[in-house]
Amino acid sequence: MATEIKDRINLSEINCEKELTLAVIGGKWKLIILWHLGHEGTKRFGELNKLIPHITKKMLTNQLRELEDDQLISRKVYSEVPPRVEYSLTEYGISLMPVLQMMYEWGKNYGESVVWKKQYPK
Repeated sequence: MATEIKDRINLSEINCEKELTLAVIGGKWKLIILWHLGHEGTKRFGELNKLIPHITKKMLTNQLRELEDDQLISRKVYSEVPPRVEYSLTEYGISLMPVLQMMYEWGKNYGESVVWKKQYPK
């Protein structure tokens, strides 16, 4: 486990593996970032920023750093002018994709069956 994870997550407050998983991928933006990288492949910062229009550049930078520290994404810097940086999923990130897909399907079903059904009855 990376030192940065231990610095960010108080391991004494983690009671089970589910809580550790939520601590690593939790938050408003991490799942969305992982989803885009998993379904659309390697992306540059600007591309991710366009795909997630409501995220600030500072927040995107912070989330990408945390995901990199947690070994879910990799950051590749090309020594070019101007510099180019690309983000992609690591093996740990790829291993989350079936979980994210199930969460997507659950959310879609729940939304159609409960949330939007109550809001907009036919």
